[in-house]
Amino acid sequence: MPLIAIALAALAVGFEELVQWKYGVMGIVALVTLTVGYRAKSVAIGGIGAVILVMLLSQPG
Repeated sequence: MPLIAIALAALAVGFEELVQWKYGVMGIVALVTLTVGYRAKSVAIGGIGAVILVMLLSQPG
């Protein structure tokens, strides 16, 4: 069980670093907002994070 938790934590950190490298600070803000909204079961906060992330992903270039 601890090995799975460590692997998931490493994967999450790696994904956050990838998002920050590619999309900058706004990518991390969007990811954190989406995660907080999901964990708090708040559709509004999660929706804001999702919209920011979609806007970043849909940018050309």
